[in-house]
Amino acid sequence: MTRRRLRPDEIELWRRVADTTDRLDSGRKGHEAPLPRPKPKKTRPVVPFEMGQTNTTAPVVHDLSAPSSSPVSPTPLRMDRKTHQRLKRGKLSPEARLDLHGMTTERAHPRLISFILKAQADGKRLVLVITGKGKHRDEGGPIPVRYGVLRHQVPHWLSVPPLAQAVLQVAEAHSSHGGGGAYYVYLRRHR
Repeated sequence: MTRRRLRPDEIELWRRVADTTDRLDSGRKGHEAPLPRPKPKKTRPVVPFEMGQTNTTAPVVHDLSAPSSSPVSPTPLRMDRKTHQRLKRGKLSPEARLDLHGMTTERAHPRLISFILKAQADGKRLVLVITGKGKHRDEGGPIPVRYGVLRHQVPHWLSVPPLAQAVLQVAEAHSSHGGGGAYYVYLRRHR
């Protein structure tokens, strides 16, 4: 393939543009512009700390996992849309409820499993699981303590075996049934 030669008007245009620019002489010594000095970094003043002294600033709240609604909201809708809307508005009444307030995870998990499986065997469709919103118990140690352990664990437990086969949908409860401290659990029909 042969290259096209520039026309005289294109050569003239190029010369006019080239005349308006300054030549860069980066290859020659002595013509290099000095590099700008780096700006000094801002540093925090060092505050002396002695053994036995307590931190006087406000406690920092560490929530180690995502907000409680995040394990529930990304799940696709697996139930009837109209029923789900009534559920979210608090128009459906739960047929049974389980209160896990104040329980440890070791006590709450087996109770949740037996409650859900028994409710499904009894033919119930909507149950309420109350976890509570959790209390701030960070004693200020170097390792943060999770805020609202059951609130974070219950949606996970409901999404793994043996409860996954029984649960159709999990949603945060309406404020009339506990709001952020409770979950509606819509169960599959027992066959």
